[in-house]
Amino acid sequence: MYSPNHSAMNGFAERGLSEESFGQAKGGLASFDAFPKTKKTYLTRGRDSSLWTLTLIAACIYLCRAEFSRWWAGKTTETFSVEKGVSHDLQINLDIVVAMKCADLHVNMQDAAGDRTLAGELLRKDPTNWAQWRQGDVHKLGEGDDGLPGWEELWDVHDQLGAARKRKKFPKTPRARGPLDACRIFGSLEGNKVQGDFHITARGHGYMEFGEHLDHKAFNFSHIINELSFGPYYPSLVNPLDNTIAWTPNHFFKYQYYLSIVPTIYTDDISLLPLLDAVNRHPHNAHPAKNVFNSNHAIKTNQYAVTSQSHDVPETYVPGIFVKFDIEPIMLTIAEEWGGVLKLLVRLVNVVSGVMVAGGWAWQMFDLGMEVWGRRRGGRSGGMGVLGAFGGKEKHAFD
Repeated sequence: MYSPNHSAMNGFAERGLSEESFGQAKGGLASFDAFPKTKKTYLTRGRDSSLWTLTLIAACIYLCRAEFSRWWAGKTTETFSVEKGVSHDLQINLDIVVAMKCADLHVNMQDAAGDRTLAGELLRKDPTNWAQWRQGDVHKLGEGDDGLPGWEELWDVHDQLGAARKRKKFPKTPRARGPLDACRIFGSLEGNKVQGDFHITARGHGYMEFGEHLDHKAFNFSHIINELSFGPYYPSLVNPLDNTIAWTPNHFFKYQYYLSIVPTIYTDDISLLPLLDAVNRHPHNAHPAKNVFNSNHAIKTNQYAVTSQSHDVPETYVPGIFVKFDIEPIMLTIAEEWGGVLKLLVRLVNVVSGVMVAGGWAWQMFDLGMEVWGRRRGGRSGGMGVLGAFGGKEKHAFD
């Protein structure tokens, strides 16, 4: 039985129960609405997806950042080839501190061609304090490599080209804050591009013609290598022996380093590869495009790997610091290809659209699954049916 207060239905029965008459029109302009609205009673509030939207936005930001990092780093390719250059010169850059007085040290270099260089006359020697240098950021060879870059990082063309554009002079020796019990030996040497070695020994040992016999108690070949590189001097380029320390309390001690040098070309412009190869086939002073290696897009240097062997020696042997190096007959070319801004934008659009589409599908599947699960749960519990039916019995709202 219907309640006598059926007029509260806003005259819905008087209009013939027509769907078009459902609800009162609020104005005459409503009939001109080109986009009819869905009746509010037909709408069902869905689940709140704000958290899922934030998750998708965070995923887009993370993936876009990773995509930008890869684009910024570029695509790096490494190729090995037989060294075809005919350059005969090799520059050696050395900066080492030895725990002995400068007057007691002798520096010499000799190569496989038989040429002997009195490096002590070409390199600069500055008296300094040993303890002062030990306070810096130094480490033993083979230890503390967590702070050193691996080969993959050494192949970062941006870093190498950027470091090559920085200052090309050795820093000044800092003022000593203690006794002058050490010697800093630094500078550049020109040698033949062949196998060779240079060594630091005590005065009167190994080369008797260069001085009187030095007391053995004055021997202390503990040393710190600040710089050891081959080719043009780029102080910001990291090499395996940079900032390494070797210390011993023994007087008769021999340090031996074995270096394998690989000529290396860095470039961030792959279009320069034919020109770089042509220049490398000739001496730098003969090719008209020799300055290409001094540009902002290409450098030629040398990387090396190092092993060491250090031990006590009897008094019949010559103690000191010996560095033997060998030039590998290969050329390593590290080229970087940059994709350009347009390619970056296309990849970013693909990333964002892919995340949004996949996220929408995932949310729809989740929503469908929750709906099916809710229906099954409601059916088992004998819940409310259509139009307020409880347990199959109809209950009228207007009784």
